[in-house]
Amino acid sequence: MMQIDLTGKKALVMGVANRRSLGWAIATKLAEAGAEMAFTYQGERLRGELEKLTAELPNSRLYQCDVTVEEELDAAFNDLGTAWGKLDYVVHAIAFAPRPAMDGRYIDTTRDDWITALEISSYSLLAVARKAEPLLDEGGSLVTLSYYAAEKVIPKYNVMGVAKSALESTVRYLAYDLGKKGIRINAVSAGPVRTVAARSIPGFIKMFNKVGDAAPLGRNVTQDEVGNLGLFLLSELAGGITGETVYVDAGYHVMGMQLEEDDG
Repeated sequence: MMQIDLTGKKALVMGVANRRSLGWAIATKLAEAGAEMAFTYQGERLRGELEKLTAELPNSRLYQCDVTVEEELDAAFNDLGTAWGKLDYVVHAIAFAPRPAMDGRYIDTTRDDWITALEISSYSLLAVARKAEPLLDEGGSLVTLSYYAAEKVIPKYNVMGVAKSALESTVRYLAYDLGKKGIRINAVSAGPVRTVAARSIPGFIKMFNKVGDAAPLGRNVTQDEVGNLGLFLLSELAGGITGETVYVDAGYHVMGMQLEEDDG
């Protein structure tokens, strides 16, 4: 089996909330490959959980960073620049929409909830890329997390689906800007995984079961598989790939109308 060696590489992972987070799945793969790690968290409530997790990863750096606060972004990236002098990889695993915007109809989404979801889930990638750009050399890479609802209607995903559409478009435009410096950016579109955030989506368990039944592989994707794709896209093995949304969903997104098979 081919091993990816990231010894000497520096990676920043933003948005890990707990062990089930997809950002953590990618982070552990980066760390296993030898990368030195840094993490951001939003608020003291999440700091304690992240400290427990990163105890497994010696010398990890932790930063309080609310992506809606310019001063906190500046502080985190300035300190990383001083401590490390460079960045090789950035994982953007940040998304949020107010619960009322997920419970009802999309048409009833308020202006404030729409702006909140788009700012945190989409604009934050642009803000992070702008701060990271001076620290990224040729060969640097960014990865963000998307979902199938960016492309198709998923009931109850509502404004978050719109935010993911904006996120994927942002990936393409950033790929054009950053590509001139040899920096790549891609999105991982994972199938449903039982993260804490996903379980807060109305009807998630029913959707999870349906996707597993309908996917060509006959199951749902695992956190480990999401982590492997993130590692691949960040590494030099994906050196010619940028601006893409790459699915890891056991093949679910290739399916059209799903009819019962004729047992006869």
